[in-house]
Amino acid sequence: MSRTRKDWRRLHPSSRPGQGGRFRSSLLFRYLVIIVVAMMLLPIVLPATALIYSVFLNWGADIKPKNAYYPSATHTENSWHREAVALKGATPEQISVHLRKIQQDMFPNSQIFWVDPAGKTRLELPTQPNMPKQWNAAQAIEFMKQASYEGPFTVVAFIGGGKNDVNQGYMVLKVPRSFFEQPPTDSSMLMYYLFFIVLILGTFIFVSLLFFGGIRRRLLQLQAAMSQRGEDGLPILVTTGRPDEIGKLEEAFNQMVEQLAESRGRERQEEELRKRLVADLSHDIRTPLTVVRSHLYTLDGENLSSRGKQSITLMENKLKDLGSLIDNLLTYNLLASGKYTMNNTPRDILRLVRECVASWYPVWEKEGFEVDIDLPEHSMVWNVDEQGFRRLLDNLFQNVVRHAASGRFIGVQVQKDNGTEALVITDKGPGMEQQSSEKGAGIGLAITELLAREMNLEREIFSSSAGTRIRFLNKT
Repeated sequence: MSRTRKDWRRLHPSSRPGQGGRFRSSLLFRYLVIIVVAMMLLPIVLPATALIYSVFLNWGADIKPKNAYYPSATHTENSWHREAVALKGATPEQISVHLRKIQQDMFPNSQIFWVDPAGKTRLELPTQPNMPKQWNAAQAIEFMKQASYEGPFTVVAFIGGGKNDVNQGYMVLKVPRSFFEQPPTDSSMLMYYLFFIVLILGTFIFVSLLFFGGIRRRLLQLQAAMSQRGEDGLPILVTTGRPDEIGKLEEAFNQMVEQLAESRGRERQEEELRKRLVADLSHDIRTPLTVVRSHLYTLDGENLSSRGKQSITLMENKLKDLGSLIDNLLTYNLLASGKYTMNNTPRDILRLVRECVASWYPVWEKEGFEVDIDLPEHSMVWNVDEQGFRRLLDNLFQNVVRHAASGRFIGVQVQKDNGTEALVITDKGPGMEQQSSEKGAGIGLAITELLAREMNLEREIFSSSAGTRIRFLNKT
């Protein structure tokens, strides 16, 4: 029951305890924190930046050189109206004299004129082009409209200051607007808000790029670690980072590498134990075999019946087979451990094949085999070890005699394959599947495979119930 629950938790990690802590350390939680912090800072940063914007604007206005006579538009307008009130009851000559004086003292670099109650322009300081000498109502209205929307800053004040004193006329002051501070326009505020939005969006994108760039960098590091191999052929361990999803993946990867290393170590220990066991058994069996053979030789010299001599002959054949099997085990053990000495040199393999066929020919005749030998007269030089190549042929021929004798056929030919000559050995036995089910049938073929690999030969096997064909090609 506990094992089932453990497996279920392994397959459903969301049900394990401490899931909340793992979520707080996950990549999703960290990115959600970035979004929440950005949303919380938005209502704080907006007024703060507006305040900073206004402070810089005022600071720029403070350091901007100002005209001392015109501190502000309101101050100038109030001063002009006070001067108009001060002229209450003054004669036209007094009004003109006073206006000349205040232009020099209070309103330099300005344009001043005044109009009497009859609509006549009485004074122009300085003379202004296109100034009507006689004003009517339409001209006055048009002048006021232009003064409100364009041109210099204009102030109109009735002389005397009151509604009941309009019979004294009115006086006009025109000052360049550049003398006053320019308040921020709607377009500048719009640019400010656009800049703020672009700044917030750019900051969010930049932080997101940093976040996902870090994820990508860690994944690339993990990918590089997976593609590298250590001296033992296993991937190297990676340095784990934060305990998020990638960190868990790094930990799982390290655990997998450690398990592979342990498995590789156990495999090597088992392989060494197997090789040592085979070598020890082979050497230990040779001693009793020698003793048994000596006693059989002694018995063969005694006066035995024909049945006893047949038994001795049968035992001698089986002992030979057992000795051959022990030799194969030793050879296989040496080849698998890389301790079998090979001396690959250019040799005429057809000569070696003929010599091996000649030594096996009496055996084939005794077993009633049909022998088909088709070898060319020219030499065929391969880079092989002579002893190893002879052992390879002996194992194949012995395998045919032992496990394919029912076909009563063996063929040894040289065939051309795409311009390359190949050595082909065939039989008409039951095929490899039937041979593999028999005891001792696989060790000889395994030895031939290892010997062919050590001599850089390519071995191809074509087997069916009608027989087996083994072809050897020289890779070099």
